[in-house]
Amino acid sequence: MNNQKRVEILTRLREQNPHPQTELEWRSPFELLISVLLSAQATDVSVNKATAKLYPVANTPQAILDLGVEGVKEYIKTIGLFNSKAENVIKTCRILIEKHNGEVPEDRAALEALPGVGRKTANVVLNTAFGWPTIAVDTHIFRVSNRTKFAMGKNVDEVEQKLLKVVPKEFKVDVHHWLILHGRYTCVARKPRCGSCIIEDLCEFKEKLSD
Repeated sequence: MNNQKRVEILTRLREQNPHPQTELEWRSPFELLISVLLSAQATDVSVNKATAKLYPVANTPQAILDLGVEGVKEYIKTIGLFNSKAENVIKTCRILIEKHNGEVPEDRAALEALPGVGRKTANVVLNTAFGWPTIAVDTHIFRVSNRTKFAMGKNVDEVEQKLLKVVPKEFKVDVHHWLILHGRYTCVARKPRCGSCIIEDLCEFKEKLSD
């Protein structure tokens, strides 16, 4: 795919959704961090249902630490892998208090040092909470980037590096959200909704499907 086509794709996605947001519900960088940590192999909807009950009770590192592992489990037991996630949440809160004065660090290395936080989670927090031009590649973005031929790669790291290279600066902060939403609602895994896609004529997916 050439750069002219990429710019047109991003322009259309921006026109459709000028100010894209994550579908996770959060009101502070800490809430976002915990929500993203909980969202691994789980839907945003399931995470939001759990945090809607958790955050009014505890939405600071100390408050969650006071709940303890078992207390956290009670709030997140409807989410997949809740046992290990509860452990990671408590460990993360302890590190934030001990090393970062209870604040979420605006630093990639510090974020990736937190239990349960990998490069993707760090990218989401840096992008969504702090406005960094990072691109977190999940299964949706990986699929859309390869299927459309926008930024092809054999794994998420390759796709991330390709996106960082080919996406112009003016689109970088928002491209993560545009691609994830496009993959979640239009360019879905089993039967992409090509007939209702605003970039169908630009997409280089050969096996296009009509609605």
